[in-house]
Amino acid sequence: MSDVKHNIAAVCFGEVLIDNFPTHSKIGGAPLNVSSRMQSYGIQVSMISSVGEDKHGANILNFLKDKGICVDGVTTQKEYPTGEVNVEVNDKGIASYDIAYPVAWDKIKIFDIHEGLVKNSDIFIFGSLVCRDEESWSTLKALLSIAPYKVFDVNLRAPHYTYDRILELMNEANFIKFNDDELYEIADFLGSHYNAMEQTIAFISEKTNTDIICVTKGAYGAVLYNKGTFFYNSGYRINVVDTVGSGDSFLASVIFKLFNNCDSQEAIDFACAVGALVAGSSGANPVISTKKIADYMNP
Repeated sequence: MSDVKHNIAAVCFGEVLIDNFPTHSKIGGAPLNVSSRMQSYGIQVSMISSVGEDKHGANILNFLKDKGICVDGVTTQKEYPTGEVNVEVNDKGIASYDIAYPVAWDKIKIFDIHEGLVKNSDIFIFGSLVCRDEESWSTLKALLSIAPYKVFDVNLRAPHYTYDRILELMNEANFIKFNDDELYEIADFLGSHYNAMEQTIAFISEKTNTDIICVTKGAYGAVLYNKGTFFYNSGYRINVVDTVGSGDSFLASVIFKLFNNCDSQEAIDFACAVGALVAGSSGANPVISTKKIADYMNP
């Protein structure tokens, strides 16, 4: 893409794992999915996580390396296995997850290499699932204290979160991404009495002092709130195969556009298109060409 700033460096922190579907398995994890999509746009991406000393861990490391993602921050350990998730997809393509615990990414220890990667990055992307264990939670908090620009991907996977930790991360973030269910759940916890999405987003922005908030709405597109102004996309039609990783590619895409000085409307339109194309494919990380995105947006 001609508008890519190739000197942008991003770090993605959190879970890397194996998604076990009823008929097959694929490599995934929200931060890994985000890193894969960002790297496809020419962003320099490093991953901070941990895998077990096992076949799954080796496969994940090879996947990241093949994508051109830096794995200097991914540790291998004997004590815990590589993470696995059993995924069930209903007849509408909506996924539900059974997430094994404890696994290697619950026990991400902090090392000097991690601090160096974060200090030298432009964007630090993290989610809420990795906070379910004290060790990875402690590491995340230490890295947030030195991160330049913090993107919080809210992933509420019951029972693997607490509201106190979600709120602490929201207060740290420069950019927060929710889906619509997550938005209202967290707003209710914070005492919101609003029903309209715009009022709810503005309420959370004020409560957490966050300038940029993005909310995905599944087939109905997304809303981007950027420093007091709302931008909308009503969604693109697609035959859904499964929704796994769709929101992750959406996040990677909207961040990519905003960090390349594209306007907010272009960013949300592009991100919704990429998210839809992922939902129309199997698994979280399908290869999607620039031409395919352009043709899909402008048939």
